[in-house]
Amino acid sequence: MIRPLLAGRRWTSLRLRLLIVFALVALTAAVSASGIAYWLNREAVLTRTQDAALGDFRQEMQNRAAALPLDPTPEELQRTAELMAGSAPGYSVLLVHQRKDGRKVFGTAGPDTFSLDDVPKALQHAVDDKPKATADSDSEYHMYWQRTTPHGDPYLVGGTRVVGGGPTGYMYKSLATERGDLNALAWSLCIATALALLGSALLAQAAARTVLKPIQRLGDAARRLGEGELDTRLDVSGNDELADLSHTFNKTAEALEKKVADMSAREESSRRFVADMSHELRTPLTALTAVTEVLEEEVDDLDPMIAPAVALVVSETRRLNSLVENLMEVTRFDAGTARLVLDDVDVADQVTACIDARAWLDAVELDAERGIMARLDPRRLDVILANLIGNALKHGGSPVRVSVRVEDAWLVVAVKDNGPGIPAEVLPHVFDRFYKASASRPKSDGSGLGLSIAMENAHIHGGDITAENAPAGGALFTLRLPVDVGKVIAGDDAQV
Repeated sequence: MIRPLLAGRRWTSLRLRLLIVFALVALTAAVSASGIAYWLNREAVLTRTQDAALGDFRQEMQNRAAALPLDPTPEELQRTAELMAGSAPGYSVLLVHQRKDGRKVFGTAGPDTFSLDDVPKALQHAVDDKPKATADSDSEYHMYWQRTTPHGDPYLVGGTRVVGGGPTGYMYKSLATERGDLNALAWSLCIATALALLGSALLAQAAARTVLKPIQRLGDAARRLGEGELDTRLDVSGNDELADLSHTFNKTAEALEKKVADMSAREESSRRFVADMSHELRTPLTALTAVTEVLEEEVDDLDPMIAPAVALVVSETRRLNSLVENLMEVTRFDAGTARLVLDDVDVADQVTACIDARAWLDAVELDAERGIMARLDPRRLDVILANLIGNALKHGGSPVRVSVRVEDAWLVVAVKDNGPGIPAEVLPHVFDRFYKASASRPKSDGSGLGLSIAMENAHIHGGDITAENAPAGGALFTLRLPVDVGKVIAGDDAQV
């Protein structure tokens, strides 16, 4: 029975506390009941044996010892002791008479070897003392008794003397039988206590199953709800507190499902609005870009008062075009439609092409060995590198150092600038959308989406980007991508 009890799926603290409480209550009740039962039975057994032996001994003293002459001989004492011990077997008898010359004569008989040395001194003094007669008893001498354990064995010793100058008598009865009976009773009570403790554990297990199983179901439902299964509901039965809790959970889950559905609908509407707006802006932006390119070519022939305005229009048109492209890219990530087009590329050539296309060769130092091959999306890697290097050039200081290395199955690209570094309060937000640390860095004409888009492109590859301050100064951005993205992400032939 113990193995199934201990072989539960898992022990929770509530289950353990319930078992301990049941066990402690059962143990306390069983020990208390057993202790009281043992004490009452012990007193009853000893009192019954004691009263029977002492009453019989008193009667024998009155019938036989009182009939002896005032100065009995040793033979008379011995014969009387044998008669007293023989008439009531079970205890030994010792008769003591002190003659006028001071010598003591003895008579002893019974199943145990018994002498005056076996009688406690305190009992001898109590028997020899002659107390005053009281209203309850006019006898000069009384019966006294004491329990002793010579050599570890329990005995009852009683003594009295005959009024008017008769002999002093002592009885010596073994209590070994009673001790054996009490030991058997103690063992029985111990077994009953152990059975009560085992029964309480079984009851606690049953109670735990009854009480904790609904709680476990509630915990599982809450876990599924937290994992996104918003249609999770509990079956409700009964009218107790757990049923009320299940009703409350179902109402809460229903309200949460409705709220999440509303938020998802609003979010989807917002994404669709941004995507539609970005798409609609591309046509007029294309026309504006063509016009600004013409104006830029003719800026030297324009009126000097108009030239700054034309330059501003050209700059802001390009910025608006970049913002629209970034918004469309963010919308694809949010909608989950962004896909990878994987290819085997030489990372050093890819970094060099990115720097050369943007005319950054004079401001960037490249530390990359040729021949480092990786399977990834080259267009998205170019976007990541352009954002990281461009950010370093804008907000840090040249030269910007780009190093490429391979660590196990990871491609690691580090971009370090020579600027003042990133303030501690800005570090947690550098990859947030539209975040600009304008208070700590020079004013930027960027959209605040570059680093966010770089992070999204790293994530879609199964990688990550970290930002920190280098020990020697300057900001350090570290890109980590799998060397073979095809082994990490499914959809090797996916298209954007």
